[in-house]
Amino acid sequence: MPQTRTSCRSAMLAAATLALLAATGCASTNEPQETARSTLQTAPADLQLLCASAVSTQTGTASDKVLPISSRQIDGATYQVELDAAGKRHSCTVDNNGNVTSVRAG
Repeated sequence: MPQTRTSCRSAMLAAATLALLAATGCASTNEPQETARSTLQTAPADLQLLCASAVSTQTGTASDKVLPISSRQIDGATYQVELDAAGKRHSCTVDNNGNVTSVRAG
C-alpha cells in the first residue's frame, strides 16, 4: 500500500505542477499594443444619438431603424458619425455641444 500512496501523491503533484505551469505560461507581461480602436476617439453615445435623430428627421426613416455604426473625432470639438438608416448609409457631423452641423447621404 505505501507504494500506491506514493504513486498517487506523485501523480497529483505532477498534475498540480503542470496546471501551475500552464496557468503561468498564459500570463503575459508584455504591454498591450496600441490599436486603431484604442487610439482613436469615438463620439460619446449622446452625440451619436443626436446624429441618429437628425438622420431620422431628415430622411423620414423611423428612429428605431437608424443606427450609428461608427464614429471618430475629427478635431478637439467635432465628431463624424456614420449611420445606417434602413440599409442606407449616412454621415453626420456634430460638435461637443450637440449641434449637428451636417447630415449627408452616402
